[in-house]
Amino acid sequence: MRTITTTAELAEYCTQAATHPFVTVDTEFLRERTYYSKLCLVQLAMPGTDDSNAVLVDPLAGDLSLEPLYDLFRDTSVVKVFHAARQDLEIFYVDAQVFPEPLFDTQVAAMVCGFGEQVGYETLVRKIVKEGVDKTSRFTDWSRRPLTDAQKSYALADVTHLRQVYEFLSAKLEETSRHKWVEEELEVLTSPDTYITAPRNAWKRVKTRTNSGRFLAIVRELAAFREAYAQERNIPRNRVYKDDAMVELASNKPKNHEELGRARLLLRDARKGDIADGILKAVAAGVACPNDDLPQPDRSREKLQVNPALADLLRVLLKAKTESAGVAAKLIASAADLDALAAGSRDVQAMRGWRLEVFGNDAKALCDGKIALTAVGNDVKVVSV
Repeated sequence: MRTITTTAELAEYCTQAATHPFVTVDTEFLRERTYYSKLCLVQLAMPGTDDSNAVLVDPLAGDLSLEPLYDLFRDTSVVKVFHAARQDLEIFYVDAQVFPEPLFDTQVAAMVCGFGEQVGYETLVRKIVKEGVDKTSRFTDWSRRPLTDAQKSYALADVTHLRQVYEFLSAKLEETSRHKWVEEELEVLTSPDTYITAPRNAWKRVKTRTNSGRFLAIVRELAAFREAYAQERNIPRNRVYKDDAMVELASNKPKNHEELGRARLLLRDARKGDIADGILKAVAAGVACPNDDLPQPDRSREKLQVNPALADLLRVLLKAKTESAGVAAKLIASAADLDALAAGSRDVQAMRGWRLEVFGNDAKALCDGKIALTAVGNDVKVVSV
């Protein structure tokens, strides 16, 4: 098992990889103690049937630059193959503002090839390669050196089996003409907005039971402070304060350190120093927020008048269509999306892109009374009205 520890070695390997049609890629990282993932290992493999052209790249080696790898990512003649690429891509984008191009994600491809929603790597290896994957090293500390042989074997298996998985799924997509489906799904993975959390927008991820604009304004200021503080110091946002503490603070609106000290859910370190000062400043800003700048929760779906019978028909149509197409129903439309369609809304994911072709057009026609559903034996069929 070869481990690359110098830039020259990495450049040599990437130059060789650039002569092949694809390269498989995976990473090992830690994120428990940092805001941004700490990259600990990169695994690469060129086409083949054994481990001879697969390597481990050690980014923790002092004199190693990943720039040769990023040059390979920019080489559009080589497909870069990942499985569940989102966290890997975030690491590379944050480090070098680069996305692998072209990109192939076997998890996405598997979903549109009928393997279910968010299918795991082990499942694909078992079903396609007919082998098992030893996951005993999955939760080890990848930052510690030296790596054990078990860790190295585990890491390499994530890119060696991936070659056969890619070749199988790529052929399946060619056979079914669904490459465009995968490309549409990958657009979000190669958008910088996917990996950048603007502090001003961080409040939208906080779950609250109160829709008061003033309350949400305080949450917005508290979430923005926490996000900026965590980003600047590269610590997990929950190490600053957790969501439940934020909601408590927005409810109690402390005005000074004495009132802040009465918070039940606030971490000890957040009751003093820069964090405490930031909290009080954020609460004051939320309280003083002008009325025309108060956050407005999305109540658009609350106003929808759902036709329950039509929603049930849409569920039957969805089941029939997804069984026929061989894709997971949840990949096409959620229960909330079906209710929205039954209430007259067309602003749902099922009405865009490849989903429109598979389900959306017929869903609209069903809502408009232009088609009906009938049972033919064990199957549900669409008939024109």
